[in-house]
Amino acid sequence: MADRTTIILADDHALVRGAVKTVLEREADLAVVAEVGSADEAVAETLRLKPDVVLLDIEMPGQHSFEAARTIKSRLPETRVVFLSGFHHDRYIEQAILVQASGYLSKGEPPQRLVEAIRAVMAGGVCYSPEIQARIVIHPDGRHKLSPAGHTRVASLTEKELAVLRYIARGLSKKEIAVQMSLTLSAIDRHCTRLMAKLDIHDRVDLTKFAIREGLAEP
Repeated sequence: MADRTTIILADDHALVRGAVKTVLEREADLAVVAEVGSADEAVAETLRLKPDVVLLDIEMPGQHSFEAARTIKSRLPETRVVFLSGFHHDRYIEQAILVQASGYLSKGEPPQRLVEAIRAVMAGGVCYSPEIQARIVIHPDGRHKLSPAGHTRVASLTEKELAVLRYIARGLSKKEIAVQMSLTLSAIDRHCTRLMAKLDIHDRVDLTKFAIREGLAEP
């Protein structure tokens, strides 16, 4: 397979793996050499087969996919790692950059986009879905970073501010939040004011959208 790009596909949903494999193997220059359902299996098969590219889902059983990517890059630095995910959380994007991923694509992308991404990273480039690219700053020296606004968003919040944001995402009013947190309404008002200032978001609806996107709406 010297003339073909070898790929390991890691996703815990067999239907997704099957669909992606079908798309990739239509291309004469691409070959899926293994498909696995966990991050642990992805590491083991990557170290065994030494593929050109590893496509990693983010939410899988076993060790976290970012730890798997870190192991792969430390042992096989020439192997490109591309994340495939339905999640676009700032913290996920930042971790993908930290583990030197070559790409981060949304599962909502057209199939041909994945083919193009693999070819791009094999040519030495990087590839991000548009909604992810919009939140990344590329420095003149080639370094990639999450935009300052994104980088500091959740990390900048205090424990109480984060709790308020979670309650907002779940649809509670300020009065209800005050009861839940055993705080005064004026205290909740202050937390909301600081939240909006830190996040540069000045509307409750947009706060809710941000919290849901960042996975903060769960009970």
